[in-house]
Amino acid sequence: MTKNLDSSITVDFLDKLKDQTASAHKKLESLPVSASILSPNMKISDYCHYLSLMYDVHKSTQEIVFPLLKNHISDLEERAKTTLITDDLSFLNSTENDSIPVFKNQDISVPFALGILYVVEGSTLGGRFILKNIETIPGLDQQKGVSYFTGYGNKTGSYWKTFLNELTTYETENECGDEIIEGAVYAFDCIYNHFLTNRK
Repeated sequence: MTKNLDSSITVDFLDKLKDQTASAHKKLESLPVSASILSPNMKISDYCHYLSLMYDVHKSTQEIVFPLLKNHISDLEERAKTTLITDDLSFLNSTENDSIPVFKNQDISVPFALGILYVVEGSTLGGRFILKNIETIPGLDQQKGVSYFTGYGNKTGSYWKTFLNELTTYETENECGDEIIEGAVYAFDCIYNHFLTNRK
């Protein structure tokens, strides 16, 4: 019975996390730069701009979030994405501008950091959907320049489940759901502001 109870608690928390970040998630997706990569008329310049913005997101994640979670997420280093983005931009002959910090709150807790990583890892899951559009664009239709959106390939789903298992285990053991949710909302808001203030 305990196992079923734990499973129920886990599902309840993940539902609450998704529900309480829904409006921030929707607001981010409504931005023109977010919509541009789902357009059938996407330009390569739009794609490069999006990649450069996401480079900043992942660089901030690796610098600020990763050190806090190295003892809590078992495959953390495998989740680094900046090299993938750099490779894609290089293939497209796009120059990487100086990186802009996205997550500026240095004084964050482990649960708050888990909330940020929930958003960043979620974007990798969503990237598999975006990839279907990107691969229809001339110049990106030969499986070149799309390594970032390819994510973990056919293991993307299992990587997401592994992360959610470790996230919910930590939440259950430490009863810190509200703080995880705060971190996730913070992440969506920071990425939104980054996209909004660094428009082309």
